[in-house]
Parts: sequence; structure tokens; C-alpha cells
Amino acid sequence: MKKTGSAVNKVVVIGGGHGQSAVCRGIKKIPDIDITAIVTVADDGGSTGRLRRKFHIPAMGDIRNVMISLAESETLMSTLMDYRFEDPMHTEEDVAGHNLGNLILTAMTQQCGSFLEAIRTIGRVLNVRGRIIPATSQVITLFALMEDDVIVRGEANIPNRSNRIRKVFYDVPVRGSGEAIQAIREADVIIYCIGSLYTSVIPNVIIDGIREALQESSARKVLFCNAMTQPGETDGFSAEDHVLALRDHGAPLDTIIVPDDEIPEALLQKYAEQGSTRVMLREEDHDYRVIRENLLEFDDGLVRHNSQRIKKAVEDLLEEL
Repeated sequence: MKKTGSAVNKVVVIGGGHGQSAVCRGIKKIPDIDITAIVTVADDGGSTGRLRRKFHIPAMGDIRNVMISLAESETLMSTLMDYRFEDPMHTEEDVAGHNLGNLILTAMTQQCGSFLEAIRTIGRVLNVRGRIIPATSQVITLFALMEDDVIVRGEANIPNRSNRIRKVFYDVPVRGSGEAIQAIREADVIIYCIGSLYTSVIPNVIIDGIREALQESSARKVLFCNAMTQPGETDGFSAEDHVLALRDHGAPLDTIIVPDDEIPEALLQKYAEQGSTRVMLREEDHDYRVIRENLLEFDDGLVRHNSQRIKKAVEDLLEEL
């Protein structure tokens, strides 16, 4: 790397869900890298939602996903962490429908007396490469103000409205985790992940302390742009719209990495039938750097970012430090 001083490059990855996991799975293999994943805890659906309501603990589903992606190697334990008990009758009783990893995190939180300590303990078992930090230790609920002034309560409900999101917010003061804020202050590169823009990425950056740390940071701030729009969240969005949404919520950035792959027409048609279209660059001139890269794969009829190609893109960024 060209960076002077410390040989270790400090990279902070902000997001949640499968998009953040894809980024982490790729970059964990980069030599001389110190990874901190700052993960949203605003999820209130499924197994995660049931556990947070019952035990009043932050949402752990996205954290579990990132743990698995940052595990040094695929093991029986990491496979079991992702196991979900079947719930064919949709009873949501006992363990039915729960994810085993979520149950383990809940049990460890009660055992350790701390959600963050539970994450550290299981991280050691999985031999996680990097730190995983919840954006806040508070139990929080995400709200969305829609274009027609309707307010939607709950992360799981927000994409279900046939409406455009104006902004997302919390109805109480939310303070960021001290470790998350410190990691941002020390970062060389900050990555806003692919995935659900309004319900995975932005819920982190609107938190007090995190927002200010991002604005004060001198790190390179990079958005890996989604390849396809998400119905209910980013309908009709261009790449520029993704940047504008982040900036409108207080998140600075200086670089955007846009997938430049040719997507098969049949696959585009399949997505169009589900209300999803390709995210395109609409303009030629920008006040931020635009990098076009081949980043995608098309397994099982899905458009997905390839972790190895993400790794290469981040390596190229680190070479410039």
C-alpha cells in the first residue's frame, strides 16, 4: 500500500443486511486491513423483531449475518449460526421461525449482561476477522416520513408503502456507540454498503455522534451503489439519487463505485416484473468521484455484487492512500 506511517489500513463498513455481509466477506481477505463493521439495530421484523420485543434488546439479525461473513473460515458453528427452525404452520411459537444465531446472541446477552460483550464473545468463537459494533446500544424504532406526509412506524413496514420516502428518523434521541464513533474518527476509508438504502445504511448515519463523526472525518468516504432499485424504497432512483439521499440525511461522501457490468436482458425483464429497474448514472458531471467497475454476478437468476470483485475495488482504493 502507498499509505505512509502505519502499515494497517483502517476501514469502516456501514450498513446492515446481506449487502454489508457481501462487502465484509470480500474485504476480510485483504492483507494489512483493520475492519470495523458498524451495523444497524433498527430491524424489527421476523425472528429479530420477536426477540427484541420479548427481551428488550437491540436487533441482532444483521449483526449475526456480518459475524458469519467475517468469520475466518466456514465452520460448523458458522453454519449453525445461520440455521432457522422451520415454522410451516406460521405459529411463531417457541423456537418456530427463529434463527439459531439470534437465539445464541440473546442467550449470551443475558449471560454476559451486555449486548456488545455477547457480540465479542461469539466473535471469538467464530474467529471473526475485525470488529462488529452495533450502531447504538439502545432499543430503537425507525420511522419514515413519506412524500404525502404519512409517517410509517417500523423498519419492516417502511418498504410496504406505495409511496416515496422523504426521510427516515427516530422519535427519541439516539446516541451512537462510543466504539463506533471512535472507529469512524480513526478510519482511513469509510464504506457505505450496498443494500437497503433507507432501512440498512441511513439508519446508522442519522444517529447522534455517528453523524457528526462522519462529517468531521478526513477519511475517504465511498458508496458502493446498488445495481437495482428496491421496490418501496428506491423506486426509480438513479445513482445520483442514492448520493442525494445520503447527503440529505447528513452523510458526506466523495466517491461512488457504480457497477458497470452488462446485465442480461432476460434478467432485467424479470426484475421489471417485480417493480425493480437498473440503477443508472443520469448525469455526466459530479462533485464527487465516480468509479465504474465490473462488480456483479448473476447466480440463480439474481443480480448480486460479487465479494471478490468488491475486494479488488477496495484494494485499488487502498493503493491510493
